[in-house]
Amino acid sequence: MVDKIKLADGAGGQLMDKLIKQKILKYFGNTKTSAEIPLSMLDDSAVIDDIVFTTDSHTVQPIIFPGGDLGSLAVAGTINDISVMGAKPIALSSGFIVEEGLSIDIFEKIVQSMSRVSNEANVPIVTGDTKVVEKGAIQEFMINTSGIGKRTDTLDNNIKEVKRYRSFNKRWLLDSNFKNGDILILSGNIGEHGIALMSFREGYGFETKIKSDIAPINGLMEKALLEKGIVSAKDPTRGGLSNTVNEFSDKSNIGIILEEENIPIPNGVKSACDMLGIDPLEIGNEGKVVLGVVKEKAEEVFATIRKHPLGKNAAIIGEATDKIKGVVLKTTVGGKRNLHKPIGDPIPRIC
Repeated sequence: MVDKIKLADGAGGQLMDKLIKQKILKYFGNTKTSAEIPLSMLDDSAVIDDIVFTTDSHTVQPIIFPGGDLGSLAVAGTINDISVMGAKPIALSSGFIVEEGLSIDIFEKIVQSMSRVSNEANVPIVTGDTKVVEKGAIQEFMINTSGIGKRTDTLDNNIKEVKRYRSFNKRWLLDSNFKNGDILILSGNIGEHGIALMSFREGYGFETKIKSDIAPINGLMEKALLEKGIVSAKDPTRGGLSNTVNEFSDKSNIGIILEEENIPIPNGVKSACDMLGIDPLEIGNEGKVVLGVVKEKAEEVFATIRKHPLGKNAAIIGEATDKIKGVVLKTTVGGKRNLHKPIGDPIPRIC
């Protein structure tokens, strides 16, 4: 029997990890490179000569949904992958693959959306490519965006502050930077993107109250870095918060305790997840960030984030600890459960 690619293989979580490590890194991971942060580290971006570089492909269905569209998703997602490394995003590329027969009005709406988000974030689209393929070859419209960013004094000053409180030998905000006592801060509500998109796609009706959280977080990250004390950052996209904190735990070889009652989940998301049997911690988000902060600076960074429009619902949700292995969720009823990396995102085709 011939093994074939499954939809879940690209949805984040354990199956995607397996595909990448066994079938991609097998060929690319040992390539000779001068990259400071190479592909094999599987962080959100690579780093070469202090230039941060990332790429992402977007196949969301439907391509227009409550709170956003394929274009805003593509631009914000790439900006965010650069920002969580601690870099300043400076330019994007845009590659279009368009199915023959797509409405010109829809196409233009998507392109206009990309322009709007790019301008709002002050990260220009400077190069690109467009291809049109036969009807049926793809689903409507796919976009690849790549981006570059650069190191700044803001990141350097942030790291100097971290070193006041503990040993720290890294130059970037990496998944592997957590140590005992570091605090986790979540910038806002989780679950909105996945539930809004699935509800609209499947006709459940939740989208009347829930909209996608798509937003570029570079402005928020800059404010947080100016406060100083940040060791790690990651946007909880495919696989959601559960996948993100497990990435931190695995790569840092440290336990993480999460406080369920502190995790901001809107009532509409809770209701939808209860009805559908979905864990909100596994749902992808597109305008949020999880920060690791040295405990001495956690309250100050938290206060700064709360002042930003994207951080008004921010919360301190957990702590790194060497007393446990993996991720443990302290539940609202007083119990504890192991929180594992999801098999895949429970809602496919959302990014």
